[in-house]
Amino acid sequence: MSSRVWSLAEVALHNTARSGFFYLYLADMGVDPLTVSFHSHSSCWVIIHNNVYDMTEFLPDHPGGSNIILKYAGRDATAVYDPIHPPDALEKNLPPEKYLGGIDIASAVSLKAAQDSKRQTKDELRVEKAVTEKPAINRMLSIQDIEDVAMRVMSYKTMSYYVSGADDELTKRENGKAFSRFFFHPRVMRPISTVDPSTTILGFKSTLPIFVSAAGLAKLGHPLGEASITRGAGRTGIIQMVSSASSLSVTQIAEARVRPSQPLFFQLYKHKDNRIAEGRIREIERLGYKAIFLTVDAPVGGNRERDVRAPFELEDQEREAEPEGAGEAAQEMPQTEEDVEEKSVNMDGTIGNSLHSMDADMTFTETVPWLRSVTKLPIVIKGVQCVADAVLAAEAGVDGILLSNHGGRQLDYSLPPLEVLHRIRKQRPDIFDRLEGECEVCVCDVMTPLILLFAVYIDATNSIRLTDVLKALCLGARAVGLGRAFMYANSAYGEAGVVQTVRIMQREITLGMRLLGVTSVEELVPEMVERVDWQPTLARL
Repeated sequence: MSSRVWSLAEVALHNTARSGFFYLYLADMGVDPLTVSFHSHSSCWVIIHNNVYDMTEFLPDHPGGSNIILKYAGRDATAVYDPIHPPDALEKNLPPEKYLGGIDIASAVSLKAAQDSKRQTKDELRVEKAVTEKPAINRMLSIQDIEDVAMRVMSYKTMSYYVSGADDELTKRENGKAFSRFFFHPRVMRPISTVDPSTTILGFKSTLPIFVSAAGLAKLGHPLGEASITRGAGRTGIIQMVSSASSLSVTQIAEARVRPSQPLFFQLYKHKDNRIAEGRIREIERLGYKAIFLTVDAPVGGNRERDVRAPFELEDQEREAEPEGAGEAAQEMPQTEEDVEEKSVNMDGTIGNSLHSMDADMTFTETVPWLRSVTKLPIVIKGVQCVADAVLAAEAGVDGILLSNHGGRQLDYSLPPLEVLHRIRKQRPDIFDRLEGECEVCVCDVMTPLILLFAVYIDATNSIRLTDVLKALCLGARAVGLGRAFMYANSAYGEAGVVQTVRIMQREITLGMRLLGVTSVEELVPEMVERVDWQPTLARL
């Protein structure tokens, strides 16, 4: 179809969710009968940034499922599209002929007027007030302080997505609590006037033994999205792992670097179609990403009920805010079977549908060799959750493993990463030797022995102290990745929040190293920590 200008009424005709009564209504409203007849076949168009797109054939392939598109069929979907899609998503997923043209001036003015006059929701009013009352960033003394601000200024939907864990969220809570079971054996009478907390990760220098772990949809928390995190990481000299589910394109994130040499890693959700997966790898290679973290702990989406429940709770909030009696007629109308089916709950939540295209049949013996065959970048397996798989990953010849249960968002009652690390140290210490001795990677002419990588996502109720990072390093981790902490920093203060978060981390790590009696991360050894379970002792009292 050739590009042309459309009216809102014409676009509204292309809505597969409408019944025949809707077209009769349009005819009654004066829309030309021939136009109604021509356009009333099954079709689905949407408006995004005043441009019209035909989504009909794309419905079955949409990573987020067809229901969300159908919900906005024939209407403007810009507000729901922007926070969770990179700007190039339409260009990459739709053939050029599916762009049908723009809307006319009158329609654009109408949409703008409707947006400007839209009544703010109760949650939007709450957020607006919280932003005006936000404390100065120099008053943020800990990671928990920044998280507390983020909890107040984020929308309820954003908070529910970032905070959510699987099922009853026990693993999510235990990810943080696990650190409280490990205590130090500090050394004294050692020179500590000069301390260097820097390290290398996959051969790249990092000012601290931490990195930004992949977490998606940063634009839900801040309009600049992942770019703020990229710039903050670059300014402070730490490394960012970019999520496959970022709300900015990998190109935009690469362009946000403060210098061309700033390293970025990429978290790969491998597509079930090897051709598409290879195309993704070629793209990030071309953009200069330096490593691939193959995600294996989310072959399907977890049961994140907090995230799924959020829209219902927001509806309840708005209903409570309405004048007495408003909306009662709609609530009292009996539901038909069609109504119930149409309103069935999408258990995938904000982003779970996007995992439907992921390769659910990956193996150590086939997937790793395939990945090796298509790229020379370092490969890290992200999502190892037991000792046996750590052994298999090392035998597969990867360049590192990232212990992760996806922030407690997949299988509830999976072990916290720190407990898995402790078990590897106790049961198979040879894994550390194997990674150190056999998996060397040449990056930027620097030969660096790789040690086990360890990432932990910190949940909303158990914010990390950087002494916890030192515990992981003592047990053999090379670095600790944090996801939620940086999403909260971005949500609360943007780029400045990311910088302040790293400054807090640097202060706490340096102080912790001094009090442990070490001056470099290489001096952190297993003898400096001990797992102490107080509960059995208390139970016997």
